[in-house]
Amino acid sequence: MSSPSPSSFPDVSGQTRRSIQELPDELISQIAAGEVVERPASAVRELVDNALDAGATQIQLKLTAGGVRALVVEDDGCGIPKEELPLALKRHATSKIRNLDELESVATMGFRGEALAALSAVAELSLASRLGDAPHAWRLDARSGELVPAARARGTSVEVRELFFNTPARRKFLKTEATELAHCLEALRRHALARPDVGFAVWHEGKLLEQWRAASSSQRMAEVLGEDFIAHSRALEHSAGPLRIHGRVGLPEAARSRADMQYVYVNGRYVRDKLIAHAIRSAFDDQLHGSRQPSYVLFIDIAPELVDVNVHPTKIEVRFRDGREVHQQVRRGVQQALAASRVQPDEARDTSAEDALQAPARVAPHKLERHGLPAWEHPVAQRAPEPTWHAAEAAAPSSWRPPTPNSAQVGLALEQARVLYTPAEATQPRTAPVASEDPGQWPLGRALAQVQGVYILAENRHGLIIVDMHAAHERVVYERLKTALAQRAAAGGPGLIEAQPLLIPVTFAATPTEIATAEAHTDTLRRLGLDIAPLSAKVLAVRERPALLSGGDVTALARSVLAELAQYDASHAVERAQHEILATMACHGAVRANRQLTLDEMNALLRDMERTERADQCNHGRPTWRQLTMRELDQLFLRGR
Repeated sequence: MSSPSPSSFPDVSGQTRRSIQELPDELISQIAAGEVVERPASAVRELVDNALDAGATQIQLKLTAGGVRALVVEDDGCGIPKEELPLALKRHATSKIRNLDELESVATMGFRGEALAALSAVAELSLASRLGDAPHAWRLDARSGELVPAARARGTSVEVRELFFNTPARRKFLKTEATELAHCLEALRRHALARPDVGFAVWHEGKLLEQWRAASSSQRMAEVLGEDFIAHSRALEHSAGPLRIHGRVGLPEAARSRADMQYVYVNGRYVRDKLIAHAIRSAFDDQLHGSRQPSYVLFIDIAPELVDVNVHPTKIEVRFRDGREVHQQVRRGVQQALAASRVQPDEARDTSAEDALQAPARVAPHKLERHGLPAWEHPVAQRAPEPTWHAAEAAAPSSWRPPTPNSAQVGLALEQARVLYTPAEATQPRTAPVASEDPGQWPLGRALAQVQGVYILAENRHGLIIVDMHAAHERVVYERLKTALAQRAAAGGPGLIEAQPLLIPVTFAATPTEIATAEAHTDTLRRLGLDIAPLSAKVLAVRERPALLSGGDVTALARSVLAELAQYDASHAVERAQHEILATMACHGAVRANRQLTLDEMNALLRDMERTERADQCNHGRPTWRQLTMRELDQLFLRGR
């Protein structure tokens, strides 16, 4: 009968327990490599990080079989001395940091000292480098440790061959050659967007696939993402204390079905952060239709000590010291970039218009009141050309000039919005357009007719405008109500949302986080018209809900608000819930389909659209208008052929 091995013996339950032993160094390196190297693209990311930290101005990537068979990264950086080449292949050996203080304020792309060691553990790696004043380069073979002279210019070359050759199980998980090549290109594309001052070239099987020369930031974006992205996006520039946010944000109508054109950088490092992604998405709350995904390239510059990059081995995740403030500022910056509508006059799309966005006091109140609306009610996002007539004047009493709005005035604003475009009597003749009016005087032109009581046809300098009447008016009313609510809040007025007690409280099973959030944010929930309190250790009860959302799902509403309060800024959760209610009010207050409008009423709606923020989409993200140019009309009728 054989005795149990020294490494295992039966315990009291009869099961075999294995003794604790130290792992061999080679297995430790392979386990650590699995955290850093997932596929060839992981090697590209790490090696290009090192090249950029070395001060490279030109980086070349050469691939064979999608990077599985061979992968070479060459740069013209400062190089590595001969005596430091063997040390560079050891784990946790780096020139980037020296102590904890430097770790807490990392200013380089790499700092962990794991990339080369991880790659040498799962692939055949060689390293060649030359200093600027050295007579020649030196080449080190990671497996044999042989160090020999080599020929190359100043800089470093890292060659990785037969990735995962010694871990066949990992190699089986790699995808096809084309898929791995696409991932490698995407990894380099992320670096290229962040460093337009550096030139990049990609070779595959000896053929040049991509080349991006050093250029400006906008030119690099156009080369990497295409001219369409530049044409259908807006520049973003926002600063708040130690935080600076800049880049480009795609317009809502250019949203995509997939989230494949979303790039966020923190201090030049590409990251995937749920906090930032949520902030950007929330800025599109009432401008995206369905599950469409926005496109953007966003750079966040922040003091290194305010962000922790030592969160994940791949360095693709970060943690902010004040995450809620970052969330709020990113959301605010994206909202400001999207605020202006495409129907804004060209001459107003300059820095003065941007200043007007941030400083409403610069817009004279009497100019707003000329349109029959008090200065506090009217959106001030754009400067519109003054029309020669004002159809809204009859609807607004001239004596209505309150200094600060209250609940009754907000209700009156909604009521005015409902009657602003009242249906004309069937016997009332339509007002004929003035012959001297130039249709190019306004961005949305001059109204011509109404189609089936749903669409408005207008003529501008480019051709034909088609406007969805209900969707456009819905946005106008919604933005007016938001402006009124914001100014009431700034004046210290009470909340707009009224609560409706429930005869029978709605109960639902809640998580510990939801219960803790409900107890901690009682006052905030009441401002939203919600009374949510624990009924037991695992059940929450909703005793009041917003009166204007009587037909909604109370449980879903409660869970959504609690989730927002638990993860993000409470003020953002309140604002979002309030806007959802205002959107419902605007939808009910907007002019309905099959209403016959006069030409003056149609023109009044067009002028309001030109003065309203985000007028290109309704509250649900659907487009409010479309332009058919003369060229497109000519093509429809085969003119010129």
